[in-house]
Amino acid sequence: MKADTTRRFLALHTWMGLLAGMALFVAFYAGAITVFSHEIADWNRSGAAAVAPANPVARTQTLLDDLLKKHPEAASSVYLALPGEHGPQPSAYWIAPGADTARRFALDDGKALHEDAFGQRFIEYIYDLHFTAGLPKPFGTYFFGAVCLLYGLALVSGVVIYAPILVRNLFALRLGKNLKRLWQDSHNAVGVLSLPFHVVFAWSGAVLALGLMVFVPFQRAVYDGKLLQLTEQDFYGAPQLAAAHVPKPTLPLDTLLQRGQAALPAMTIEGIWLVNAGDANARATIYGELSQRRLSQMATVTLDAGTGAVVATVAPKTMTPGMVFMRGLQALHFGNFGHNTVKWLYFVLGLAGAFLFYSGNLLWIETRRKRRQAEQPLRTRVMAALTLGICLGCVAGVSAVFIAGALVPAAAAAPVYLSVFFASVLWAGLRQPTHAGHELLWLCALLTAAIPLAGWVGSGEHLFAAAWHGHWHRFFVDAVALLLACVYGRMARATLHRGRTGEPNSVWALR
Repeated sequence: MKADTTRRFLALHTWMGLLAGMALFVAFYAGAITVFSHEIADWNRSGAAAVAPANPVARTQTLLDDLLKKHPEAASSVYLALPGEHGPQPSAYWIAPGADTARRFALDDGKALHEDAFGQRFIEYIYDLHFTAGLPKPFGTYFFGAVCLLYGLALVSGVVIYAPILVRNLFALRLGKNLKRLWQDSHNAVGVLSLPFHVVFAWSGAVLALGLMVFVPFQRAVYDGKLLQLTEQDFYGAPQLAAAHVPKPTLPLDTLLQRGQAALPAMTIEGIWLVNAGDANARATIYGELSQRRLSQMATVTLDAGTGAVVATVAPKTMTPGMVFMRGLQALHFGNFGHNTVKWLYFVLGLAGAFLFYSGNLLWIETRRKRRQAEQPLRTRVMAALTLGICLGCVAGVSAVFIAGALVPAAAAAPVYLSVFFASVLWAGLRQPTHAGHELLWLCALLTAAIPLAGWVGSGEHLFAAAWHGHWHRFFVDAVALLLACVYGRMARATLHRGRTGEPNSVWALR
């Protein structure tokens, strides 16, 4: 390859990586954690909320009846999550007309209806953080869609640059005094070895974030406003009906669930979505998983909620091509296949991806170091402050959200995260880079090490007791938190050592 071509691809790779890197650090760090979102949700449950009801369907029916008495308008569309993977207690989700977020309802210990702010439980907030970086919806989602496009350009240009020396340098991890070369080798090795994973994420992230925007030009120009109607089966499992405004009793949940189970006997039911409950055009769509040799395991049974007649069934082997594409893409993005083996693989690769973007920024800073002068360019000092503040602020903020979720489960997660995040960005801007990196890394280490302690206080069960009682979700969350805290502490010491003994003409030097 010509030297000029290589320089062009290097410039493309550098600037696409810089523009997208810090946002992608947040997405990958939060995404690695939310791979285990259901398991982490069990980590801070205690008391009656952690105990499954004796009759799950009856309790779900009580929840539905109480919700419709208090909010009759919820009959238009309500989703009921059954006890199981989503928690030991049933939950109801309803989006009020004109609202852009769902409202969640559950029964308290005394079987009284109460509302939780959906998206404010700590794990749900971290899940949203993965898609929005803390920015308001839907702007944050569209922003990440654009970031994924830049991410794809950085991947392509990186492969073009590294391909000629791939075999010779793939496993070359040259240890020694040249820290830049070590970081370069680590960055290249992580990037190439996890390349298929990153290709999937760049592609699926862009489609999932910007997919609806792709429909817009076709909706009017090609399909005369009927495109969404044509794709209803792909999204909902069956075409939707408008309310007839003719009262008709809806069958009890146990009857609807029995009919759905009879239609797909091997399906593990997770929830049921009711539309137009109490109306002649009421529909019930039962969602679950059906183990078949397909990427997506999702299955649905749509019933006439008044008669129990089966309207449509969807199984992994009978999905339309559009549904195969959409559900398969979701499964690839979230790791919803292969069970725990794939989840742990996605967790490790997610953290490795965060390291990839962090190390890429450090390499840019080091490459532009002025070796013959003590004062470094303003742009490298600004980039160092932003990299430390945003990346380490994200790590510290997520750990703080875990602590708040354990100690005060009803507290809103957003103020906790944003306070720690912006305080870290401000601190990185005010302090010399080595001091800021050293101090923020210790903040990350201390907050992350406090997660098991907060879980102990909140649940009354420490790490070793959780292992003894077989509460493995709690044990592994605490154990991984302690392991990461040790990593952050080691990085803090290395940062200070680099400042004291490394190259004197650098933004990382202590002068």
